Amino acid sequence: MSISFKGAHCPKDVILHAVFFYLRYGVSYRDLEEILAELGVDLDYATLNLWVSRYAALGAEAARLKKRPADCSWRMDETYVKMKGEWVYLYRAIDKPGKTLDFMLSERRNKAAATKFFTRTLETNGLPRKIVIDKSGANTAGFTAINKMLKSFGCPIPIDMVRRKYLNNIIEQDHRFIKRRIRPMLGFKSFASAASVLVGIELANMIRVGQFTPGLRKFQQFIQLAG
Repeated sequence: MSISFKGAHCPKDVILHAVFFYLRYGVSYRDLEEILAELGVDLDYATLNLWVSRYAALGAEAARLKKRPADCSWRMDETYVKMKGEWVYLYRAIDKPGKTLDFMLSERRNKAAATKFFTRTLETNGLPRKIVIDKSGANTAGFTAINKMLKSFGCPIPIDMVRRKYLNNIIEQDHRFIKRRIRPMLGFKSFASAASVLVGIELANMIRVGQFTPGLRKFQQFIQLAG
């Protein structure tokens, strides 16, 4: 479903360019305001903040459904994000070659959150042969709950759970792009704003590494997914 730009005082392309450049590159709102001014677009940083909060998640749901098929070996982990001085948790999953499978922001790090994340990741990526996790008790409990659920649905073979830290290095390295992008933001003011911006950053990262349409310009891929 395309996003409505009704009531916006700038053309759709200007808005989407501003949002995509903020998500993809390490620019502040002040930097982006100056860049747009050089291009003849007169805006203040508060408007840019509003655009990013409103439109950053463009195409994220479409991206979840349009990804290329995943490898049968997955890596799952969570990283910390600051919101109003408190930590919230960004759950993330990638496959062995490093393609992003899914992501979810949660206010809690517990069995319920882990189970929810495993469930939504399986919904759009199918069943893997194994999933590598850390030694978190919450993740282990969530994983066990998923295998019990699959068994109740008649799945004859459980997903293999692997708890070896060195095998999860690939996703810990992958966290770095996300952390590097959000570090200059100095935290988020609300959960809704954090969720919107983070899924937008994840989408920009997936486009960056070529998970959708190789050969098509990155901004055009963003437009394609948003449209």
